[in-house]
Amino acid sequence: MEQKNKNGAMSAFLNGMETVGNKFPDPVFIFMALAVVIILLSALFASMGLSAINPTDQSTIVAQNLLSREYIGRMFSDAVKNFTGFPALGVVLIVMLGIGLAEKSGYFEIVMKYVVLRTPEQIIIPVLIAVAIIGNAFGDAAPVVLPPLAAIVFLSLGHHPIAGMVMVYAATLGAFAANLMLGMSDVLVFAFTEPAAQMIDPNIKLNVAMNYYFIAASTPLLLITVYFVTKKITIPHFGEFALASEHNEHAKEPTKQEVKAMKYANIALLLTLAAILLMIIPENGILRNIETGSILENSPFMNGIGAVISVLFFIPGLVYGYVSGSIKNSSDLSKMMGDSMASMGGFIVIVFFASQMMAYFAWSNLGSIMAIKGSQLLSNASGIGLIAGFVVFTAFINLFMGSASAKWALLGPIFVPMFMLLGYHPGFTQMVYRIGDSITNPITPMVPYLPLLLAMAQKYDKKAGLGTLIAGTLPYSIAIGLVWTIAVIVWYLLGLPVGPNAPISLSSCLILMGA
Repeated sequence: MEQKNKNGAMSAFLNGMETVGNKFPDPVFIFMALAVVIILLSALFASMGLSAINPTDQSTIVAQNLLSREYIGRMFSDAVKNFTGFPALGVVLIVMLGIGLAEKSGYFEIVMKYVVLRTPEQIIIPVLIAVAIIGNAFGDAAPVVLPPLAAIVFLSLGHHPIAGMVMVYAATLGAFAANLMLGMSDVLVFAFTEPAAQMIDPNIKLNVAMNYYFIAASTPLLLITVYFVTKKITIPHFGEFALASEHNEHAKEPTKQEVKAMKYANIALLLTLAAILLMIIPENGILRNIETGSILENSPFMNGIGAVISVLFFIPGLVYGYVSGSIKNSSDLSKMMGDSMASMGGFIVIVFFASQMMAYFAWSNLGSIMAIKGSQLLSNASGIGLIAGFVVFTAFINLFMGSASAKWALLGPIFVPMFMLLGYHPGFTQMVYRIGDSITNPITPMVPYLPLLLAMAQKYDKKAGLGTLIAGTLPYSIAIGLVWTIAVIVWYLLGLPVGPNAPISLSSCLILMGA
């Protein structure tokens, strides 16, 4: 029997939050406004003689007036350099070439569809969750493709189809920073973490994979969490659903040609991975540091991790496209790559204005002074309290500002230097941010997939509304938030690195305040 959910209070709350969120201007205009604010504040604080003592070398940092002749000139002369020199801009675009081709050719979609439709019924729900979590590395494919597939699977199991939809939606977006592989989200946050860290230490070396140990360990942990919520809360909440199965394009079996293309693409993926390993594993491997033989420290592998990720996705995407027929000639290939680059247009525009804003912030010295003053205020705070507080703060901000990269572009220049002066490595700070940035994704109306999910849900229940979806996804946000926060605190207490060359604490040259 179909269960009707009446949740007026929840819907009213969501509608109110959506109204507030919609009043926020586009991130581009936020950065433009912040740039103006920084310029004005720099003039004010410079006239007041604001300064701070750098704890790393005891030098005095003084606020600079950006309305002076020198800095107004720099705003024009350095505009292009600020943009083109923005760390990881090139890495993001290179990675998108590979991931974009794999998505546009249909490779990602057919892999997820094949796995779901071929999995035995006894383990189908855990497999769906695993595919959803890992699928967050595949761009838009997972939150678009998986909900209708999950609905069909849940119907076949006698469960409510909307329960399946909210499960995979929450798993993909709520566990957004967890994965067994590196993806675009790793590259995007790194793009803003590195310049923020260089405000304190210009010579610090960071890498795209600096959260990998923790995000990989988080994957099975969150899989279990989502499965528990699904069995204990979601399925009982939505109840049974009595409706004859209808034909749905997402439930169609892959064609023989698509399966053949997928197999060839998978073989190409394994061969590519093997070739990369052959360049890494031997002591004299091509992708190792030519002087030290290190894989992680200043090696072609780590310095070129963007190209490595791109190749791993590009080759199977190319093979799948040609074998399946989605790529018939070089024009199709060029168009797919062009379309993937076009999808990054918004990011490129944001980067231009963010790069100017961050340059102004660095020139003014306000960021460094703020970090030093803030670290002094926080110097007596508990590490656990700081971690939990930062997660909650980020999760709250995420309710009103959906773009992870835009948020981190705003918060990174403040919190990365601040936590560095408290002795925390930027990789650890970035990981804590990514947890908070993920856990409220399923319940915020600021992500573009929620209206799509609502349209899908209304195919099964015309009365379904935002309150229906939020009531279903809220338990996941709460459970993932609690489990993941506890996990990162335990990780912190054990002192484990969150990724390659990313310990919890900085080296002794960046000491705790007052130490």
